[in-house]
Amino acid sequence: MTTVDPRSALHRERRDLFGWFALVTIGLLTTWLAVRAGARLGTASAPFLGRYRFELSPMSLLAPVVAVTVLGAAWRGWIHRLPWWAVSTGATVAFFAWAVSLALVDGADGLTRSLTPDSYLGDVQEVGDDPLAYLRSFTGRSAEHTAATRGHPPAPVLVLWAVQRLGVTDHLALALLVTAIGALSVPMVLAAVRDMGGEAAARPYAPVLALAPYAIWTAVSMDAVVATIGAAMTLAGVRATRRHGWRAAAWAVLAGLLLGTAALFSYAVAWLGLSVVFLNFARRRAALNMFAGLGVLLPVLGAAKLGFTWTDGLGTAYADFAARIEPHRSALWWGLISVCALLLAVGPPIFASLRKVRNTPGWPFLVGASGAVLFSVGAGLARGGVEHAWLPYFPWLTIAAVAPERPGGDPVPAPLLLVAVGALSAMIIEAVLSTPW
Repeated sequence: MTTVDPRSALHRERRDLFGWFALVTIGLLTTWLAVRAGARLGTASAPFLGRYRFELSPMSLLAPVVAVTVLGAAWRGWIHRLPWWAVSTGATVAFFAWAVSLALVDGADGLTRSLTPDSYLGDVQEVGDDPLAYLRSFTGRSAEHTAATRGHPPAPVLVLWAVQRLGVTDHLALALLVTAIGALSVPMVLAAVRDMGGEAAARPYAPVLALAPYAIWTAVSMDAVVATIGAAMTLAGVRATRRHGWRAAAWAVLAGLLLGTAALFSYAVAWLGLSVVFLNFARRRAALNMFAGLGVLLPVLGAAKLGFTWTDGLGTAYADFAARIEPHRSALWWGLISVCALLLAVGPPIFASLRKVRNTPGWPFLVGASGAVLFSVGAGLARGGVEHAWLPYFPWLTIAAVAPERPGGDPVPAPLLLVAVGALSAMIIEAVLSTPW
């Protein structure tokens, strides 16, 4: 339990909330100015690439019920009294329910809109009966290949193909399966936080993860699968630094294997490896980077042996990006707008996290994830629609929200005010947008 004065903690939360609100206001004002000035945005509804509408239905009541339940349990102190396994499991179930309830504001279509013939399932049909031929054609020079023009490697399509071959063909069942896999990132993130800073830091972080606004994307994007693989990679990296000898090497190789596997799902996730690199240097275990690097190569080279060359696929995706998106969307404007979208997706805890980054032993995760986002923005890749690919970074951006106010200080309580406002913003966004942001 925390020994910090609750009134003092609440005062700091209010200041953090004001800081987040000020940044979001600046971002939304920037967006409004960009639209009014006729900037090259490729959309009239930035920072979101969807249509605006306001819709309430009986399903709209599900998300508030989940939010109130989680906040009530945390306020009553259950996150401190229950056994650790119960806190971790409860946060996972809550995050799954939260993601599903937000998506169901749009009915069943809210869950299945990313699994339609116009998206991944259309690509699944191209696999046919020969996945190896699909792999070999994926990095071809033809721009007619629909999966390549969406800018992702072949693993998401091949996984859906395999799942359908196993008999799971219903769109709703597929969507729930993807969401459930995405929810498994929660216990892995909590375990990593616990290993780094102890249970006193991990327990108050549970509600931050359970009601994270980026759950909006978890229920509608295969990037949720990537987030879970990335979380497993980070946890393996942490475990490697806590072991010695061959056990440490084995954990490091596993971390690399997971990162290499994640890279076959998303090009953007490769930057998450920076977190493990920073961690190994911070703990004076730099040699582990060699074993992790070896692990990364195994799935990437294995895919190359089967016909998919990761670097060629990245080049194909970037060439398509340069042809279809780059000329029509300003890198300067969208760089600012994408940061605004990130602030909304992560919620108010990000302000407290950035303010206290030096106070947490988990700073390598926060710095690594922030570096990946800044590179994406600085390289001009963040031009709308790419922000959901940052989903694997989001849990680590708020990791310092529950850090002490000073290094080695007393644990702080769960920032429930920040969590509540973030949850409210997610519900509002889901109510006024007809498509994912």
